[in-house]
Amino acid sequence: MTANTTNSTSSTNTTITTCRTFQTAPAAVPRDDTAKYLRSGLTAEGFQAPDWLVPDLEDGTALDMKSEGLENVCDLVPDHDFPGEIWPRVQWSYDDEGFREQGRREIDTLLAELGTKIDGVVVPKVGRRADVERALTAVADAESDAGLQDGSIDLSVIVETARARSDLREIARLGADSRLTALVFGPVDYTAELGGRDLGDGRPQWDGLLEAMSNEASANDLLAIGGPFDDLFRERSGVTIYNADGYADQVEREARIGLDGSWSLYPKQTIQANRIHMPTATELERDVHRIEAFNEAKAAGTGAVTIDGQMVDEATFKNFRNTVETVRAIHRTRPEQTTELYDDGVLKRALDLDVSYR
Repeated sequence: MTANTTNSTSSTNTTITTCRTFQTAPAAVPRDDTAKYLRSGLTAEGFQAPDWLVPDLEDGTALDMKSEGLENVCDLVPDHDFPGEIWPRVQWSYDDEGFREQGRREIDTLLAELGTKIDGVVVPKVGRRADVERALTAVADAESDAGLQDGSIDLSVIVETARARSDLREIARLGADSRLTALVFGPVDYTAELGGRDLGDGRPQWDGLLEAMSNEASANDLLAIGGPFDDLFRERSGVTIYNADGYADQVEREARIGLDGSWSLYPKQTIQANRIHMPTATELERDVHRIEAFNEAKAAGTGAVTIDGQMVDEATFKNFRNTVETVRAIHRTRPEQTTELYDDGVLKRALDLDVSYR
């Protein structure tokens, strides 16, 4: 799992930013309550609550409802004390100035109306590095016009074009000196742009791109988020059921290659992604024990030490520490999740533990 790090006073001098779940919610839908799904996301509790709620002003909202969707976001966000992060997805396209101009207007409105009640904006369909720089400038200009502190609003981009894939390394390197926070995969548009095909067993998985995205995000202190899984339901024996197995397979695959989180389209998906991208109770107990044993050996003047049959050095220690730091990061914003999953005694040990190697 990659870690987006900032200066802090912790023993490791890092703060892990979590985005296990990147849940998009249409900002307006053709119902009596046009903000139904946005309101549902803002009020979700327990494991149904995403780390990042993404009010969707792009593909999730119909063309004739964009203005109402923007109004819904500006009206509802201040009324809810959402403990995670809020990242509206605006309109954008590297090859269409009209979409980019609409996106700039949406960014201007969001920052003027909501200020730091949102954490950042998500820009889709970016092209080469220069286009990402345009998006960064749009956020910086809107931030200044709204009278906000420089750097208070961040940017995440969706990698879903051939141009963005070609410039992925250069785009990721912008993260070192800018407000760029996350790289998110958009497989539907990417497949269409490359002329990929569904031959009856689904779209390509694009494992190479995901591995590259994970690597470049890690190299530049960014988050890496997997793409949506839209086969929400399947039919068997005449009964339509939620496709839990299919989504879990995708999220587990993303977790194995180091992605920080997964895209969620549905509350049940949010529950699964939150759990899969979270250390299990067994993992936490194991790694807390190993750090405690290492700290005891260190205090006794021992160098390298064998714990549970494993030789522990700095590299293995970092893996143990990642488990603890991830749980701490989740506990900061979602304590109801950590207290539900972990034994009280183990959780307290994890929160109090000295995780400095030296």
